[in-house]
Amino acid sequence: MTTFRLAAVGDNCIDRFQAPISEAYVGGNAINVAVQWALLGHQSHYFGAVGGDRDGAQVRQVLEQNGVRLAGLKERNVNTAYTDIGVTPEGDRVFLYEDFGACAGYQPDADDLALLKTMDHVHIGWLDDGGALRRALATAGVSVSQDMSVNATPANLGVQGLSIAFGSGSDGDQDAERLAGDFLARGALLAIVTRGALGSLAGNGAELVSTGSRPVDVVDTTGAGDSFIAGFILAHLQGRPLVERLEAGRDLAARTCTHVGGFPQQPHAL
Repeated sequence: MTTFRLAAVGDNCIDRFQAPISEAYVGGNAINVAVQWALLGHQSHYFGAVGGDRDGAQVRQVLEQNGVRLAGLKERNVNTAYTDIGVTPEGDRVFLYEDFGACAGYQPDADDLALLKTMDHVHIGWLDDGGALRRALATAGVSVSQDMSVNATPANLGVQGLSIAFGSGSDGDQDAERLAGDFLARGALLAIVTRGALGSLAGNGAELVSTGSRPVDVVDTTGAGDSFIAGFILAHLQGRPLVERLEAGRDLAARTCTHVGGFPQQPHAL
């Protein structure tokens, strides 16, 4: 198996599941992607910021336990980000409140950027830098992706130069195809749109393919989209056909739905 050097940049948080779960898990788009890569045997790096509090120590500990490299983890004098999550009887997550804490305003420094430019691929999660990192990596010729569904501010939603733009659609094939076409028209080389239980589709301007979801007994959908991203990117770097990249993402996402949180871990009580 070819081992890749990979980095995920951006958000981390403590996912605080409310009653009846009443447990806290480490999560966040970039964190979940980085851990999934490490669990699959690749050299995985995380770049982001935590606070100097108990939650920040928990984030660091969980990442170390899962083999994620932390040269790019910064500590800031604010609280670690957290998200209050409700869970429906069907296992779907409902975000009740988000505090971005130390993640807000974080940017990789010059040394971090130099290291990021050596990676086989860099994935950007939630990052409120106005697209600065995306542009710097694209200009340097680095393979880079971003999840556009986790950024709600227009200033952070540019796709120009992305090797892969990930998005989320909810209104069936027509909506997903329209979103993928928009990503490509604005400069992404490859557009991926997940559609929940409907599956996902991918387009590059010459080819448009789709696949359904894999049925599982859903415990919790938190982090399933992040696992999809991790699996898709690995299959992409392996040069597999486009539909097989979607299937790789689908299968990893399905596995994540069978447990609470974005990856297996020991929770803490709220």
